[in-house]
Amino acid sequence: MAGEDRVLAGGAKYIDFQTEPSRYRHWKLAVDGEIATLTMDVDETGGLFEGYQLKLNSYDLGVDIELADAVQRLRFEHPGVKVVVLRSGKNRVFCAGANIRMLAGATHAHKVNFCKFTNETRNGLEDSSANSGQRFITVVNGTAAGGGYELALATDHIILADDGAAAVALPELPLLAVLPGTGGLTRVVDKRKVRRDRADYFCTIEEGIKGKRAVQWRLVDEIVPNSKLEAKVSERARQFAAASKRDGNGSGISLTPLKRNFDDNGVRYGLVSVDIDRAQRIATISIKAPDAPPPNDIDGVITQGASFWPLQVARELDDAILHLRINELETAMLVFKSHGDRANVLACDALLEANKSHWLVNEIRQYWKRVLKRIDVTSRTLVTLIEPGSCFAGTLAELVFAADRSYMLIGQKQGDNRAPPAIELTPMNFGPYPMSHGLTRLQSRFQADVSDLDRAREKIGEALDAEQAEQLGLVTFALDDIDWDDEIRVFLEERTSFSPDGLTGMEANLRFVGPETMESKIFSRLTAWQNWIFQRPNAVGENGALLRYGTGQKPQFDMTRV
Repeated sequence: MAGEDRVLAGGAKYIDFQTEPSRYRHWKLAVDGEIATLTMDVDETGGLFEGYQLKLNSYDLGVDIELADAVQRLRFEHPGVKVVVLRSGKNRVFCAGANIRMLAGATHAHKVNFCKFTNETRNGLEDSSANSGQRFITVVNGTAAGGGYELALATDHIILADDGAAAVALPELPLLAVLPGTGGLTRVVDKRKVRRDRADYFCTIEEGIKGKRAVQWRLVDEIVPNSKLEAKVSERARQFAAASKRDGNGSGISLTPLKRNFDDNGVRYGLVSVDIDRAQRIATISIKAPDAPPPNDIDGVITQGASFWPLQVARELDDAILHLRINELETAMLVFKSHGDRANVLACDALLEANKSHWLVNEIRQYWKRVLKRIDVTSRTLVTLIEPGSCFAGTLAELVFAADRSYMLIGQKQGDNRAPPAIELTPMNFGPYPMSHGLTRLQSRFQADVSDLDRAREKIGEALDAEQAEQLGLVTFALDDIDWDDEIRVFLEERTSFSPDGLTGMEANLRFVGPETMESKIFSRLTAWQNWIFQRPNAVGENGALLRYGTGQKPQFDMTRV
């Protein structure tokens, strides 16, 4: 099942983010030509942890792991699908949102990572609609409360049953003394353009809003009586399919299971390895370049399928980041390294650029964008070390620009006969991989002077040594062999000695230079406040709303405004 526990030699249990449809416990995926249906039918007994039941289609991380997997498979395995209908498999309820007992009993770290992953999954729906042409329709047949309504908000069109009972609600504030944690507030006003005063009312009532008012206030798109609901859903799906820009000719490719080997010191994939030094609290992520050039054409890419180097690396890196986020909480720092033939990495980039209009290449590029975004919002210090034998070029060079610090060796190390390291830019560094706020990492890096960005662009295709990279502003420091070991050691020791809370706040503030978008607001403004509120006694204290919910006792609040 999704989120199943993996027990390592040391006895630790790890939540697994890998699953596939035959193992789903909470979702059913059906495909009929251009239209797919994702039915939410949560197994009450299928929670990740003990102590709660997932009643009324409420969810925990395991439910969302399955949803994320389904959306990913729809993009890669079903290129002909143009519309996805989300609906409930239960009568008179769509989704009651995140399970309250789970939230009340979870650690703060789990709540934060749960909300972050759920946000990324919701953003993935919108990304699929915008960039893959798979439009999403939600059918609300009963109550859509909290995270249930937030799921609907992430789709393109919401159809609400007009039966006097079905309603949408964001009752977290009055019921639980917290906020909708997966984009609800932001999407209500920024995406659906609900008036602020109406949104204020809506977010402070428990019962939600139904019928004509829900349409008038833009909370849903249309209401339909139950007798006409199925006909309307079918009509809307056909309309959306006709207007879709998705052009996925032929068969999809199978996202075969990742080959992984877990041990007490890390994870080994085919092209990515994770080595964890628990004493130092550092995880080193090493990426291997392809051993051979990529196929000559798109047919060769399709033949390779999930083993095509850019796709395999993206999947392995994505899984590694999620594993480290939620299962290795004491890890303070992620250090990125790479090794192999830079020419083969560049050849893959060239193939992706030349065939970017093909549906599969588009999906691979979009997936890399999402993986890099996931790295951007990961609460660990990010460091990239560019050493002899590394291959930080094009797509992989984004890991240099995503880092909080990057160090590049000048020349060679004594006794090392490998060529001095070089960075090489490609068109992939100048558009395909924007951050959550809409800018590329180089645009964000060179906010002070756009001419710095132009100078970097002029170097596309050139192998840049450490001194050139430092002069262009592509790395933080270029160090020679004499200083390298000591400088790196001092930095790592100092960094891991700082407060994790202070570092998380500092890094999150510094990484997103420039404007805001709805997506960046969800990860900054909303997530920051939600995380803070989830630590306050009014929510999680002994007499707080989360613990007293359902007991018949009213919560006791500290009425001081902070």
